[in-house]
Amino acid sequence: MRTLASQRTNGPHGLSSSLVVSRRAYIFAFATLSFLLRAALCWARIPVIMSTDVGNEIDDQWAITYMLVNPQYDVLGIISAHAPSLPDPSAQYTYEVLLDLVENHLNMISHPPLFEGANFPLADTKTPLPNAGVDFIIQTSKSFSKGNRLTVLTIGAATDVASAILEDPGIVNRIRIVAMGFKGWPEGGPEFNVANDVKAWQVILNSNVPVVVGCGDVCRANLALTYRGAKSLISKHGPVGAWLWEEYQAWYYRFVKPLRKNDFSKPWIIWDTITLAYVEGMTTQRTYPRPRLNNDMSFDHVQTDKTITWITGVDSTRMWADFLRKLDLYQRSHKVRTVAAPPFPPSLN
Repeated sequence: MRTLASQRTNGPHGLSSSLVVSRRAYIFAFATLSFLLRAALCWARIPVIMSTDVGNEIDDQWAITYMLVNPQYDVLGIISAHAPSLPDPSAQYTYEVLLDLVENHLNMISHPPLFEGANFPLADTKTPLPNAGVDFIIQTSKSFSKGNRLTVLTIGAATDVASAILEDPGIVNRIRIVAMGFKGWPEGGPEFNVANDVKAWQVILNSNVPVVVGCGDVCRANLALTYRGAKSLISKHGPVGAWLWEEYQAWYYRFVKPLRKNDFSKPWIIWDTITLAYVEGMTTQRTYPRPRLNNDMSFDHVQTDKTITWITGVDSTRMWADFLRKLDLYQRSHKVRTVAAPPFPPSLN
């Protein structure tokens, strides 16, 4: 009778064939698990809330569309923000524009919840303006932590996120703010979103909440589109692209185009997309000591251990390519109907 030892066939280096097979199986399983983990990380969706003054200009429409057609985002909700250039109550007006964008232009039967935010800026830096949008930010943030923050994209007046901080100071350990605002670094300076609630930005900068800013100067340098450039970029990308092009045309003829008939040289800026470019890793940025904000929107640079992240550049070529790819994919999987637009050039009356 042969012994058990004599029945085993030795493999390379004196190891039994069963041990060699086991080792190979282990290596294969480990490699497969590593691949799946890497894939899961690549496809992990980023939870976001957006606050927007959509309807004030055209960039919000582009930014909201980019966000909602992008499978990388887990959009938990969108809040309408006030703006002095819109009919009163302005947050109600932006809510109606937002609803039209989501349900008619994107034809989203099921979509993230939409909330009407504050209709006015903060009166001071201590008193919040309670509303459904503020409550939503606070309640949603409670599922997050300092190590797993909720991203709040702020592309309008910052009233509602500042009110959330005033109502629940602990929220600074659960969220981060990524905003379009200010003119540039290091001066700060006037910019529409900040001007619409300076007190809100004083609340934000005086708190410990992480803040990322995409400023006007960087947007002008990286996100400007000429009339012909915008047409070439977006107009042929389905009903949604045609609508975004019509929005650009309407704005351009009303507010941008030089008086000379055939002069289309002046570009316009798709400002708010800078926030999405940052979240997707398509920007460069620097970290600075956090300044104090004066009432005239200028910065005081004080000694502090708090910081602010300042976007310094945008890879716009990569961003627009990503936007168009995801917009096309969305329209292939969603039945998007064409919505009639006004004739162009529009009336200036």
